[in-house]
Amino acid sequence: MRVIICEDEIRQQQFLHKEIMNYASFHEPSIEVVLCTNTPDEVFTYLESKEADCYFLDIELNHPLSGMEVAMEIRRLDPLATIIFITSHADQLKLTFTYKLAALDFIVKETPDQIASDVREALQAAFTKYKQLGEIDHPAMIQIAIGERIKNIAMQDIYFIESSSIPHKLALHERNGYYEFYGKLVDFENVDLSFFRCHKSYLINLRHVKEINRKDRIVKMTNGTECIISFRQLRELQKRLLDLPSTDQEIWMDERKNHANNRTRDCN
Repeated sequence: MRVIICEDEIRQQQFLHKEIMNYASFHEPSIEVVLCTNTPDEVFTYLESKEADCYFLDIELNHPLSGMEVAMEIRRLDPLATIIFITSHADQLKLTFTYKLAALDFIVKETPDQIASDVREALQAAFTKYKQLGEIDHPAMIQIAIGERIKNIAMQDIYFIESSSIPHKLALHERNGYYEFYGKLVDFENVDLSFFRCHKSYLINLRHVKEINRKDRIVKMTNGTECIISFRQLRELQKRLLDLPSTDQEIWMDERKNHANNRTRDCN
């Protein structure tokens, strides 16, 4: 579970980071802090190319945007994101109803011991939600186990899955990273219509196919990687690409990209 902290008080920011990492070390190694910042600008820059699952947002930021407005933008980009608000004034929590934001939890800045306890409880609830999203028959993601870590991966982010050089292991290539885990390709063949077994060792996401080299039987993916196509699957691959329908995920990705481009132009 990828966590972003946006807190303008540096000492409070460091305290939150330490508590989250301590919790991850002793309880859930799947939790990682991918960004710790004091400005929403860095959050939005990060989200232009990557994703997160859980956000700790200070409501009172020293910035033209409040934490509530940052949360609204995050909700536009990812309706499933987990948002945890931090505030020095408990009466500000009622603003979440005004902004119509479904926050998972609220942390009021009180004593360090109380804040630490609240952070642990919020993380536990957030990770429970994270696991449930991957365990149910969710149309947008798959869940894999990497050692003791559990990771949910959006299917639109997956380029391909291949057989690893290590027996009984697979290597998954996606927009946010590369992971090896125990499994079989056959278990993933039917999770989505965009997945295609082009070779005994490769399962590709058709939505990330950039071009096909018929002569050398190579398919080039949008991340620049090349995968082998078996002779028997070459014609079927071409047919599947022609028949591939548009999806809500694809529309959502286009909207997200356009929105990011518009925001960049507005800043300039």
